[in-house]
Amino acid sequence: MSAERLLVVEDEPNLANVISDNLELEGFEVEIVGDGLRALERIREGGTSLVLLDVMLPGLDGFSICERLRAEENQVPILFLTAKSEKDDRVRGLQAGGDDFLTKPFDLRELILRVRAILRRTQWYEAPSEAGDELVLGDMRVDFKSFTVHAPDREIRLSSKETMILRYLSERVGEVVPRADILDRVWGYDAFPTTRTIDNFIVRLRRVLEPDARSPRFIHTVRGSGYRLTP
Repeated sequence: MSAERLLVVEDEPNLANVISDNLELEGFEVEIVGDGLRALERIREGGTSLVLLDVMLPGLDGFSICERLRAEENQVPILFLTAKSEKDDRVRGLQAGGDDFLTKPFDLRELILRVRAILRRTQWYEAPSEAGDELVLGDMRVDFKSFTVHAPDREIRLSSKETMILRYLSERVGEVVPRADILDRVWGYDAFPTTRTIDNFIVRLRRVLEPDARSPRFIHTVRGSGYRLTP
């Protein structure tokens, strides 16, 4: 089986080489790019399993790279690496479509754990699901492959995290799914985001999918436990 191919987008050569060396020791194939515009071109070429993306880059910043890729429906997994630790930057990174966020300086063991967690959930999402590729909720149809909700009068794009949450709930339809289970499956760790973040994603999904978000028909909260999907 061929090694996963990772792209490290980092303009500080010493740090980029340290990250690359450690990932290669773990069996990954690694390529380094130090410029934002070149990184965007390289990602568009395909063949990358995961991008480790610095935020502050010459040419084009990491947030803008991620936003452009998601607008093009490119769902390559992205792990942001940044010296910024403000909560707003973390939120912006996730809203831009990033999969994870790691603040410098970081422990290389934690970096590797997060890389593996992202790749595991990507493999889960790309594998065939017993629940199928679509979820029908009333007159709405959710396409898990295209991250799109098809409504009678419009189409709505979902983020990768929103779609993953829906797919996981659909695989356990009718069950009460604890928030911790959703966090583990969709994010793969419990440091950040918190279970409260899941609640915020559910609020967004209800606004898109429910006839009345204040009185849900499909995505039910089980107080003190989690969520239950009832198509």
